[in-house]
Amino acid sequence: MRRFLLLDDAEVQLAFAAHLRGLREQAKWSREALAERSSVPAATIKKFERTGQIAFRQLLLLWQSLDDLQRLYALTQPASQSAPLPSSIDEVLRDEF
Repeated sequence: MRRFLLLDDAEVQLAFAAHLRGLREQAKWSREALAERSSVPAATIKKFERTGQIAFRQLLLLWQSLDDLQRLYALTQPASQSAPLPSSIDEVLRDEF
């Protein structure tokens, strides 16, 4: 049986922020150190980590500094043999896809 998560944009933004903050802390970098490496101001990093709000370009700069940018790029590529999406709520409820 498949389970679906219903996420909104704020939850995803906060998940990205938590992921990158965790990587920053794992690397033992201060926000200032990350700011120097990424060219994203420390105040912007602080706001991002607390709210998930950030410009897309700045997100990419942070991701490039903390994680493998190729992983993020891979999300834009067609999925290989992805499962068909349900065409109605009835299919979801009956798990017919």
